[in-house]
Amino acid sequence: MTRSRLDRLTASLLNSNLDAVILNPGPTLKYLTGINFHLMERPVVLFVSPGKDPVLVLPELELPKVDLFPYKVQGIAYGENPSGWDDAFRKAAQALGLDAKRIGVEPRQLRLLEFRHVKAGAPEADFPDATDVLAELRLRKDKAEVDAMRRAVKIAQDALEAVIPQIKVGMTEREVASELVMQLLKHGSESEMPFAPIVSAGPNSANPHASPTDRKLQTGDLLVVDWGAAYDGYISDLTRTFAVGEVDEEYKMIHRIVQDANAAGRAAAKPGVPCADVDKAARDVIEKAGYGKFFTHRTGHGIGMEGHEAPYMRGDNMQVLEPGMAFTVEPGIYLLGRNGVRIEDNMVISESGAESLSDMSREIRVAG
Repeated sequence: MTRSRLDRLTASLLNSNLDAVILNPGPTLKYLTGINFHLMERPVVLFVSPGKDPVLVLPELELPKVDLFPYKVQGIAYGENPSGWDDAFRKAAQALGLDAKRIGVEPRQLRLLEFRHVKAGAPEADFPDATDVLAELRLRKDKAEVDAMRRAVKIAQDALEAVIPQIKVGMTEREVASELVMQLLKHGSESEMPFAPIVSAGPNSANPHASPTDRKLQTGDLLVVDWGAAYDGYISDLTRTFAVGEVDEEYKMIHRIVQDANAAGRAAAKPGVPCADVDKAARDVIEKAGYGKFFTHRTGHGIGMEGHEAPYMRGDNMQVLEPGMAFTVEPGIYLLGRNGVRIEDNMVISESGAESLSDMSREIRVAG
C-alpha cells in the first residue's frame, strides 16, 4: 500500500513544477511510510524526488527505523551535537542533487527547526508551497481508510452513549469531558485522540471552539459535545447537542433548524457536486429561518488522518466531490451569551451518492 502511495507522489511531482518534497513527522509522513516518527527537538525529514530512492535524515537513535520502510530508502543519521546536523542535511540534498532546485514544503506541518537545516543543506534552493500536491495524495480514501474511520465513529458514538446517563445538573463541563475521554479510551480509541473534546453548556455553547470549564450544568442549558476518536491512524469528528432538563421553546426550535440544515447538507453531497453546494444547502435552511447571521463558520471540512484536511465545505469552494472524499457536515446556530447548537456528521462520497458514517440520533435528547 505505501509503495503505491510513494509511486503516486512521485508521479504527481513529475506533473508539477517541483523537483522534490520534504516531509517531517506528521500525517503525510505516516501516510507515505506507515511508520510513526516523533515530532521532537531532533529533526526528522524525508526527502522525496522522482527517479531516486528517498533519503531520510534522522537521529542516530532512530536509525533502525530505516529497516521498517516498505521501500528502499537511504538513511543519513546524525549525532547528539547540533553543530553537526547541517552536514547531514547537506549530504541528503547532495544525494538527490537538490541545491538550486524547487523543494516543496508542507506549510502547516514543517517547522522552522527543520526548514533551517534543509535550507543550510541546499542554500540555493527554492521552497514553494506543496500543499496542493500533498493534499491530492490523501484526498480520496480507499476501503481500508474508510473502514478505519467507520471504526473511529463507532468508538466515539459508543463512548458518548456510555456518558449520557451519567450527566447530571451540577456537573461541570470539565467533569463531563474527563468522563468522555475515559470512555473513549475504554471503547478502543488510540490514546492520541484527534482533539480534546469540546463540552460546552449554556453561554459557553455559543462559542464554536469552546474549551471545557468549571461551569456547572444548569437546567435550561443546551449542551454541545464535539468529540472524536482515533483508530489505526484515522479519526472521527462528531457533534451532538443536548438539552439539560427543560429548555426554552426557542432553543428547541433552533435545534430543529440545525437538524434540518444538517440533513440538507448531507442530502446535497454527491459525486460531481461542488463543495460549495453542500455549504449552500445547509446554510439556506438556517438563513430562511432567520438565523443566518448566527451561523458563523463553514459547513464542514475534510477528515482522515487529520481532523481538518481537504476538501472544505465552504461557499466559495468549487472543488468537485469525488468517490472516496470524506468530510464533515456541521451547521450550527450560536446565540451569543445564551445558547448554541451544532450537529455534525462524518460523510464519505460513494460511487453513487454519499454515506453518513455516523448514525447517532440527531434529535434533541435530555441529558441531566
